[in-house]
Amino acid sequence: MNYYDPKPTKYPFPEITDQHYLVVKKNNGEVFDKDYPYVDKSFGYKLKHKGMRLLLYTLAFPVMRIRTCLKIKGRENLKKHKDVIKQGIVSVINHVHMWDFIGIMRAVLPYVPHIPVWDKNMRGENRVLIRYNNGIPIPVGDMRATHAFSKTIDNLLQQGKWVHFSAEGSMWEFYRPIRPFKKGAFYFAVNANKPVLPMAYTFRKPKGLQKIFHKNPLLTLHIGEPIFPDTTLPKHEAIEKLTVEAHTAVCRLAGFADGENVYPAIFDNTKKVNYY
Repeated sequence: MNYYDPKPTKYPFPEITDQHYLVVKKNNGEVFDKDYPYVDKSFGYKLKHKGMRLLLYTLAFPVMRIRTCLKIKGRENLKKHKDVIKQGIVSVINHVHMWDFIGIMRAVLPYVPHIPVWDKNMRGENRVLIRYNNGIPIPVGDMRATHAFSKTIDNLLQQGKWVHFSAEGSMWEFYRPIRPFKKGAFYFAVNANKPVLPMAYTFRKPKGLQKIFHKNPLLTLHIGEPIFPDTTLPKHEAIEKLTVEAHTAVCRLAGFADGENVYPAIFDNTKKVNYY
Protein backbone atom coordinates (compact mmCIF):
# COMPACT_ATOMS: atom_id res chain seq x y z
CA MET A 1 0.00 0.00 0.00
CA ASN A 2 1.16 3.52 -0.74
CA TYR A 3 0.33 6.00 2.03
CA TYR A 4 1.30 9.64 2.32
CA ASP A 5 4.17 10.29 4.73
CA PRO A 6 4.03 13.95 5.83
CA LYS A 7 7.43 13.85 7.60
CA PRO A 8 6.53 16.64 10.03
CA THR A 9 9.38 18.91 11.06
CA LYS A 10 7.70 21.54 13.27
CA TYR A 11 7.06 19.20 16.20
CA PRO A 12 9.82 18.61 18.77
CA PHE A 13 9.31 14.88 19.18
CA PRO A 14 10.98 13.50 22.32
CA GLU A 15 13.71 10.87 22.36
CA ILE A 16 11.55 8.36 24.26
CA THR A 17 8.65 7.09 22.21
CA ASP A 18 5.96 7.29 24.89
CA GLN A 19 6.79 10.81 26.09
CA HIS A 20 4.47 13.77 25.63
CA TYR A 21 5.66 17.00 24.03
CA LEU A 22 2.48 19.09 24.07
CA VAL A 23 2.03 21.44 27.01
CA VAL A 24 -1.26 21.24 28.92
CA LYS A 25 -1.79 24.85 29.99
CA LYS A 26 -4.41 24.40 32.70
CA ASN A 27 -4.54 22.30 35.84
CA ASN A 28 -7.74 22.23 37.88
CA GLY A 29 -5.98 20.34 40.67
CA GLU A 30 -8.27 17.32 40.64
CA VAL A 31 -6.90 14.30 42.49
CA PHE A 32 -7.20 10.84 40.96
CA ASP A 33 -6.92 8.60 43.98
CA LYS A 34 -8.51 5.33 45.12
CA ASP A 35 -11.81 7.10 45.85
CA TYR A 36 -12.12 8.86 42.50
CA PRO A 37 -15.17 7.70 40.44
CA TYR A 38 -13.28 6.38 37.42
CA VAL A 39 -16.68 5.39 36.00
CA ASP A 40 -19.14 7.94 37.37
CA LYS A 41 -22.62 6.47 37.73
CA SER A 42 -24.21 9.61 39.21
CA PHE A 43 -27.30 11.20 37.68
CA GLY A 44 -25.37 14.41 37.08
CA TYR A 45 -22.68 12.64 35.09
CA LYS A 46 -25.20 10.71 33.03
CA LEU A 47 -27.05 13.92 32.18
CA LYS A 48 -23.86 15.70 31.12
CA HIS A 49 -22.77 12.62 29.16
CA LYS A 50 -25.99 12.68 27.16
CA GLY A 51 -25.53 16.39 26.52
CA MET A 52 -21.97 15.81 25.33
CA ARG A 53 -23.09 13.02 23.01
CA LEU A 54 -25.62 15.42 21.47
CA LEU A 55 -22.84 17.97 21.04
CA LEU A 56 -20.70 15.33 19.33
CA TYR A 57 -23.40 14.53 16.79
CA THR A 58 -24.33 18.13 16.05
CA LEU A 59 -20.95 19.86 16.22
CA ALA A 60 -17.82 17.77 16.85
CA PHE A 61 -18.42 15.09 14.21
CA PRO A 62 -19.19 17.61 11.42
CA VAL A 63 -16.22 19.81 12.41
CA MET A 64 -13.92 16.76 12.49
CA ARG A 65 -15.15 15.80 9.02
CA ILE A 66 -14.55 19.30 7.67
CA ARG A 67 -11.23 19.81 9.42
CA THR A 68 -9.60 16.48 8.53
CA CYS A 69 -11.75 15.15 5.63
CA LEU A 70 -11.94 11.96 7.71
CA LYS A 71 -12.48 8.72 5.80
CA ILE A 72 -13.33 5.47 7.57
CA LYS A 73 -12.41 2.06 6.17
CA GLY A 74 -13.22 -1.36 7.61
CA ARG A 75 -16.52 -0.57 9.33
CA GLU A 76 -17.81 -3.84 7.93
CA ASN A 77 -15.59 -5.56 10.51
CA LEU A 78 -17.72 -4.09 13.29
CA LYS A 79 -20.81 -5.71 11.83
CA LYS A 80 -18.98 -8.95 11.05
CA HIS A 81 -17.78 -9.31 14.63
CA LYS A 82 -20.68 -7.67 16.49
CA ASP A 83 -21.31 -10.76 18.63
CA VAL A 84 -17.70 -10.71 19.81
CA ILE A 85 -17.66 -6.94 20.38
CA LYS A 86 -20.80 -7.08 22.51
CA GLN A 87 -19.02 -9.44 24.92
CA GLY A 88 -16.37 -6.81 25.66
CA ILE A 89 -13.34 -5.69 23.66
CA VAL A 90 -10.12 -3.68 23.87
CA SER A 91 -9.14 -1.52 20.91
CA VAL A 92 -5.75 0.06 20.18
CA ILE A 93 -4.58 2.68 17.69
CA ASN A 94 -1.70 5.00 16.84
CA HIS A 95 -2.17 8.42 18.47
CA VAL A 96 -1.48 11.06 15.80
CA HIS A 97 -3.95 13.92 16.18
CA MET A 98 -5.39 16.03 19.00
CA TRP A 99 -8.91 15.11 17.89
CA ASP A 100 -8.32 11.53 16.82
CA PHE A 101 -10.52 10.16 19.63
CA ILE A 102 -13.45 12.05 18.08
CA GLY A 103 -12.81 10.25 14.80
CA ILE A 104 -12.71 6.93 16.67
CA MET A 105 -16.05 7.60 18.33
CA ARG A 106 -17.51 8.49 14.94
CA ALA A 107 -16.08 5.37 13.32
CA VAL A 108 -17.38 2.85 15.85
CA LEU A 109 -20.95 4.10 16.19
CA PRO A 110 -23.26 2.90 17.71
CA TYR A 111 -20.66 1.66 20.22
CA VAL A 112 -19.53 4.12 22.89
CA PRO A 113 -15.99 3.25 24.09
CA HIS A 114 -14.51 4.09 27.47
CA ILE A 115 -11.14 5.78 26.94
CA PRO A 116 -8.27 5.79 29.48
CA VAL A 117 -6.54 9.16 29.22
CA TRP A 118 -3.30 10.87 30.29
CA ASP A 119 -3.97 12.33 33.73
CA LYS A 120 -2.81 15.83 32.75
CA ASN A 121 -5.40 15.99 29.97
CA MET A 122 -8.06 15.13 32.52
CA ARG A 123 -7.07 18.21 34.54
CA GLY A 124 -6.48 20.49 31.56
CA GLU A 125 -8.37 22.70 29.16
CA ASN A 126 -10.05 19.79 27.35
CA ARG A 127 -11.11 17.88 30.47
CA VAL A 128 -14.86 18.52 30.06
CA LEU A 129 -14.89 17.25 26.48
CA ILE A 130 -12.87 14.17 27.45
CA ARG A 131 -14.45 13.31 30.80
CA TYR A 132 -18.05 13.43 29.59
CA ASN A 133 -17.18 11.28 26.61
CA ASN A 134 -16.27 8.34 28.88
CA GLY A 135 -12.73 9.55 29.55
CA ILE A 136 -11.04 7.74 32.43
CA PRO A 137 -7.89 9.29 33.96
CA ILE A 138 -4.86 7.02 34.33
CA PRO A 139 -3.52 7.65 37.85
CA VAL A 140 0.21 8.07 38.40
CA GLY A 141 2.33 7.48 41.48
CA ASP A 142 -0.37 5.99 43.72
CA MET A 143 -0.59 2.20 43.92
CA ARG A 144 -4.03 2.19 45.53
CA ALA A 145 -5.32 4.51 42.83
CA THR A 146 -3.79 2.28 40.16
CA HIS A 147 -5.53 -0.71 41.74
CA ALA A 148 -8.89 1.15 41.67
CA PHE A 149 -8.31 2.13 38.03
CA SER A 150 -7.37 -1.45 37.08
CA LYS A 151 -10.43 -2.86 38.83
CA THR A 152 -12.58 -0.36 36.91
CA ILE A 153 -11.19 -1.48 33.53
CA ASP A 154 -11.59 -5.16 34.46
CA ASN A 155 -15.22 -4.56 35.47
CA LEU A 156 -15.99 -2.72 32.25
CA LEU A 157 -14.66 -5.57 30.13
CA GLN A 158 -16.51 -8.20 32.15
CA GLN A 159 -19.69 -6.16 31.65
CA GLY A 160 -19.22 -6.37 27.87
CA LYS A 161 -18.02 -2.79 27.41
CA TRP A 162 -15.55 -1.40 24.88
CA VAL A 163 -12.29 0.05 26.26
CA HIS A 164 -10.01 1.99 23.91
CA PHE A 165 -6.28 2.61 24.43
CA SER A 166 -3.73 4.71 22.57
CA ALA A 167 -1.15 1.99 23.11
CA GLU A 168 1.87 4.10 22.12
CA GLY A 169 1.34 6.10 25.32
CA SER A 170 1.40 9.65 23.91
CA MET A 171 0.25 11.78 20.97
CA TRP A 172 2.72 12.65 18.21
CA GLU A 173 0.84 14.66 15.64
CA PHE A 174 1.06 13.52 11.98
CA TYR A 175 3.71 10.93 12.80
CA ARG A 176 3.46 7.96 10.45
CA PRO A 177 5.65 5.16 11.92
CA ILE A 178 3.91 3.02 14.52
CA ARG A 179 5.77 3.46 17.80
CA PRO A 180 6.23 0.63 20.32
CA PHE A 181 3.18 -0.38 22.33
CA LYS A 182 3.00 -0.32 26.10
CA LYS A 183 1.62 -3.55 27.55
CA GLY A 184 -1.22 -2.12 29.65
CA ALA A 185 -3.98 -2.58 27.10
CA PHE A 186 -2.92 -6.15 26.49
CA TYR A 187 -2.66 -6.96 30.18
CA PHE A 188 -6.33 -6.04 30.55
CA ALA A 189 -7.31 -8.00 27.43
CA VAL A 190 -5.53 -11.14 28.62
CA ASN A 191 -6.71 -10.76 32.21
CA ALA A 192 -10.35 -10.52 31.09
CA ASN A 193 -9.87 -12.93 28.15
CA LYS A 194 -11.20 -10.37 25.69
CA PRO A 195 -10.00 -9.74 22.13
CA VAL A 196 -8.07 -6.73 20.87
CA LEU A 197 -9.35 -4.75 17.89
CA PRO A 198 -6.49 -3.06 15.97
CA MET A 199 -7.11 0.27 14.27
CA ALA A 200 -4.80 2.72 12.51
CA TYR A 201 -4.78 6.28 11.26
CA THR A 202 -3.06 7.03 7.98
CA PHE A 203 -2.58 10.30 6.13
CA ARG A 204 -3.63 11.64 2.74
CA LYS A 205 -2.10 14.55 0.88
CA PRO A 206 -4.62 17.33 0.12
CA LYS A 207 -5.44 17.49 -3.57
CA GLY A 208 -7.15 19.99 -5.83
CA LEU A 209 -9.34 22.44 -3.93
CA GLN A 210 -8.43 20.70 -0.69
CA LYS A 211 -5.03 22.43 -0.87
CA ILE A 212 -6.75 25.79 -0.41
CA PHE A 213 -8.49 24.84 2.83
CA HIS A 214 -6.20 22.15 4.27
CA LYS A 215 -2.54 22.77 5.03
CA ASN A 216 -2.23 19.65 7.20
CA PRO A 217 -2.52 16.01 6.07
CA LEU A 218 -6.00 14.50 5.80
CA LEU A 219 -6.96 11.48 7.90
CA THR A 220 -8.13 7.96 7.10
CA LEU A 221 -9.12 5.59 9.91
CA HIS A 222 -8.75 1.84 9.27
CA ILE A 223 -10.56 -0.77 11.38
CA GLY A 224 -9.13 -4.29 11.51
CA GLU A 225 -10.39 -7.59 12.88
CA PRO A 226 -10.23 -8.88 16.46
CA ILE A 227 -7.15 -10.69 17.75
CA PHE A 228 -7.73 -13.15 20.58
CA PRO A 229 -5.45 -13.88 23.54
CA ASP A 230 -3.65 -17.22 23.52
CA THR A 231 -5.18 -18.99 26.51
CA THR A 232 -2.66 -21.85 26.30
CA LEU A 233 0.23 -19.63 27.43
CA PRO A 234 1.15 -18.33 30.88
CA LYS A 235 -0.29 -14.86 31.39
CA HIS A 236 2.95 -12.90 30.92
CA GLU A 237 3.73 -14.75 27.68
CA ALA A 238 0.16 -14.27 26.42
CA ILE A 239 0.44 -10.50 27.09
CA GLU A 240 3.69 -10.25 25.17
CA LYS A 241 2.36 -12.30 22.25
CA LEU A 242 -0.82 -10.24 22.04
CA THR A 243 1.19 -7.01 22.15
CA VAL A 244 3.34 -8.11 19.23
CA GLU A 245 0.38 -9.39 17.20
CA ALA A 246 -1.60 -6.19 17.73
CA HIS A 247 1.39 -4.01 16.85
CA THR A 248 1.92 -6.02 13.67
CA ALA A 249 -1.76 -5.68 12.76
CA VAL A 250 -1.71 -1.90 13.30
CA CYS A 251 1.44 -1.62 11.18
CA ARG A 252 -0.26 -3.52 8.37
CA LEU A 253 -3.36 -1.32 8.59
CA ALA A 254 -1.06 1.71 8.43
CA GLY A 255 0.47 0.43 5.19
CA PHE A 256 3.73 -1.05 6.47
CA ALA A 257 4.90 -4.43 5.26
CA ASP A 258 5.99 -6.96 7.88
CA GLY A 259 9.28 -5.83 9.38
CA GLU A 260 9.24 -2.49 7.57
CA ASN A 261 8.48 -0.20 10.50
CA VAL A 262 11.43 1.33 12.34
CA TYR A 263 10.39 0.40 15.88
CA PRO A 264 10.18 -2.85 17.86
CA ALA A 265 6.69 -3.91 18.91
CA ILE A 266 7.07 -3.51 22.68
CA PHE A 267 8.04 -0.33 24.50
CA ASP A 268 11.30 -0.67 26.42
CA ASN A 269 12.51 2.92 27.05
CA THR A 270 14.91 2.70 24.11
CA LYS A 271 15.78 6.07 22.63
CA LYS A 272 15.03 6.64 18.96
CA VAL A 273 17.95 6.67 16.58
CA ASN A 274 16.01 8.89 14.20
CA TYR A 275 12.41 9.74 13.38
CA TYR A 276 12.16 7.65 10.20
